[in-house]
Amino acid sequence: MINILAEIITIGDEILYGQIVDTNSKWISAELDKAGIKVLRKTTVGDTEEEIIGALKEAEKRVEIILITGGLGPTNDDLTKPVLTKYFNTKLVMNADALANLQSIYDTLGKDITDLNRKQAELPESCKMIPNKVGSASGMWFDKGNSTFVSMPGVPYEMKTMMTSEIVPLLRKKYKTPFIYHKLVKTVGIGESDLATLIKKWEKNLPEHIKLAYLPSLAQVKLRLTSFGKDKNSLIKEVDNQINLLKPIAGKFIYGYDKDELAEIVGQMLKSTNQNIAVAESCTGGYISHLITSIPGSSAYFRGGITPYQNDIKINMLHVNSETIFEHGAVSEETVTEMAENVRKLYHTDFGLATSGIAGPSGATPEKPVGMIWIAIADGKKTKTKLLQLWKDRDMNIKTTAIALLNLMRRRLLENN
Repeated sequence: MINILAEIITIGDEILYGQIVDTNSKWISAELDKAGIKVLRKTTVGDTEEEIIGALKEAEKRVEIILITGGLGPTNDDLTKPVLTKYFNTKLVMNADALANLQSIYDTLGKDITDLNRKQAELPESCKMIPNKVGSASGMWFDKGNSTFVSMPGVPYEMKTMMTSEIVPLLRKKYKTPFIYHKLVKTVGIGESDLATLIKKWEKNLPEHIKLAYLPSLAQVKLRLTSFGKDKNSLIKEVDNQINLLKPIAGKFIYGYDKDELAEIVGQMLKSTNQNIAVAESCTGGYISHLITSIPGSSAYFRGGITPYQNDIKINMLHVNSETIFEHGAVSEETVTEMAENVRKLYHTDFGLATSGIAGPSGATPEKPVGMIWIAIADGKKTKTKLLQLWKDRDMNIKTTAIALLNLMRRRLLENN
């Protein structure tokens, strides 16, 4: 099956200077992917004719579809229209439909169109006007052989409306694009190389039209299965079949799919068993509570939490034995065990979760380096602890610890099933 390839060109000095973030390219890529169009490259150029023309020439050699955003304003630094006029060897003319759209906008505002604003209705004679339903700058569509050039406003909500309502349907009709189906399998508790070794045979036996990509992130690895074909339902069925073959191999590490988040999955498991939790966070500073409560409906299973950073708070409010801290230190299996057990009692919950460690960058000793963190879960019958030996900066250590504790909770709940 032939891939239809696209390139995205964003125009604007403000992007190169870092004054604004190019969110348009990311969004456009996702929409093209849904339409069965593969983005080969993204290019950003400044507001200079030479750079824009160079980018257009190079893109035309590589892809069938060139999508351009930015530079369609009425001022002299907006060069996209004059450059495209030159590139396609045409001339600027007043476009009646673009002018009517502009007049409608100014009538609604109760204002007169200035000569400068009228220039926005001037378009290259050889282009097809793409209507802008939410703004004043019209889009432009150029056909050149089998290649298509589309210029859109840089304002995100204008560009998105134009892409969704006009451009994507036209591209799909012209190029008769295939379906591209992605499925994310989310894993936790195993590193990328170990996971690759574990599923090596399964990966080798994947059908040729189903591609696998490893997408590692903080303490997690996503497996992206991508399938190309004419029939979307068949693609979904095939990918689901492959996931069913994967589950017996790596199922204990799989916590969800696509947009699932670990905290959400843990919450669903607690909700389904009508159980609840409380958290004592010494080194994660409330971050775990934040993740849990970011899920709508978390009050059904989250009773509350405490952040006992100082030892006197651990002793006086969480009732950790002072001798435990004196003999073993705040960062110890013994202390985190009492924290988990006592926060469960304090909040009258089914489970108590706790963290205590050296997040960094200070506070370390030769015996307890930065990244040494204890986590624990207590259920009134037994307490499960785990030592994490991390090495990253403070923020990453905190986030990694949160993921590790949530995964420990997930695994604990699976034991009950």
